[in-house]
Amino acid sequence: MRIYNYSTLKAFFAKHAECEKNLRNWYKFIEKQDFNNFNEVLNCPYKVSLLKNNRVCFNIKGNNYRLIVEFDFNFKVAVIRFIGTHAEYDSIDANTITI
Repeated sequence: MRIYNYSTLKAFFAKHAECEKNLRNWYKFIEKQDFNNFNEVLNCPYKVSLLKNNRVCFNIKGNNYRLIVEFDFNFKVAVIRFIGTHAEYDSIDANTITI
């Protein structure tokens, strides 16, 4: 999968160094995948929740952080829409937020 908005992750772990390793590992894992549908995403080693609008919420670092990614399986693209703490996630609309 091609991942867009990696700079968003870099900016986030510059402020939250404790999750840098987890986010880099997530990036490396997703980049190597060739997901064709949401069932394949659900079977990945990360805890995920399906959202509306082709989005998935990944729990990062023991559910301390939430990462929202929008997938386009036809073009093999993953777009990072949000990264934040669990509390920040609770204050947004995960189905519509864009960076």
